Amino acid sequence: MNYINRIVVLCSIVLAWSCHNDQNDEPFTLSVYTEGRSIDLGGVIACAASDENSGDILTFYYPEAGATDIRFYQTETADIDNSDFSNYIRVFLNSDPFFNGYLGKFTQASSHEKWIIVTFELDGEVKISNPIRSKQISKPTVWNDLVDIDQSDPGMPVFMWDHDAAGDNAIYFQVISDTQNNLLSGTYTYENHFQYYNTSNVVLNITTQTPPLLISNDAYNFTLMDVSEDNWVNLVINKNFTIL
Repeated sequence: MNYINRIVVLCSIVLAWSCHNDQNDEPFTLSVYTEGRSIDLGGVIACAASDENSGDILTFYYPEAGATDIRFYQTETADIDNSDFSNYIRVFLNSDPFFNGYLGKFTQASSHEKWIIVTFELDGEVKISNPIRSKQISKPTVWNDLVDIDQSDPGMPVFMWDHDAAGDNAIYFQVISDTQNNLLSGTYTYENHFQYYNTSNVVLNITTQTPPLLISNDAYNFTLMDVSEDNWVNLVINKNFTIL
């Protein structure tokens, strides 16, 4: 075999090996990734909204302590079986910190609606979010600051908002944060009110430490997400306030 033929054979072997690794080392669909694995469906808390300015899809998720290999999967269209993992293809997106990393956020421009799933690995399991139906075209997220704040109880303000203002509400997610954007409390309620920090009507709590007392004359921020059953955020409320 002459020198040229040897080079051709060597290149062919390298190319074949590279293609083999590309196809087998990186699972392409969610069904391939989870095959034979222990999974926890609903093990990732996640939802998505449309950006008020760009219209991009913003997918938020809560990365539990110790979570690794965080992944983003999506379907090609919304008109598919959202429970069939073979319809979900991995997309490599950068995850940005939200509330200084307490939550994570994927940002994606898209001209069509789809189903989205976020996964990560924890304690030997693949944690999988419930499917998220993007509605950035058919029902873009409403953004406003329409919340009433009752401060008659010092340091424990009560936040009240219109129930189901955008329609299709299933649950509300509330965050109280400081001026440095640090999350102080993160809670879910079915009711359209929440008192800091009274958990009597809280149905899900991602607050990992006892929240600090709110300090008189200090500024804070209230964020509300009105989430539908298919995990689309119908409404976002952002309101700055100062403790009396």
